[in-house]
Amino acid sequence: MFEPELVARLLVTAFFAVAFLQSAIDKLVDRDSNLAYFNDHFKNSPLADMVPLMLKVITAIEATAGGLCTLGLLTFSFRHRGVGVAELGVCVSAFALICLFFGQRAAKDYAGAAVIAAYFAVALLGLSFF
Repeated sequence: MFEPELVARLLVTAFFAVAFLQSAIDKLVDRDSNLAYFNDHFKNSPLADMVPLMLKVITAIEATAGGLCTLGLLTFSFRHRGVGVAELGVCVSAFALICLFFGQRAAKDYAGAAVIAAYFAVALLGLSFF
């Protein structure tokens, strides 16, 4: 039988698995370009001196979020109510988005922060189905 809540959990988990695995892999594979981009992005912010550390930390958080969401999909942990791997992955995804939102606000990139707010809304909506 078609269960809308189950489909919602599956789709939100898949959404963040794709988004954060791709982002983390990009940061690992093309670190130099990402570092140059973020150095430029944060050059006029109080975080300018912390860019290399921030890149490592956000890469780790994104890889964790994407990995947990992927593992949740592979183990079908989105099928049951209660804290499972998929739900934990979506929670870590929301945390990653808060970190990214903070960075965008610190860099005074308000348009970028608005985009992240939309992703965060997806995470909150998704968590309401777990």
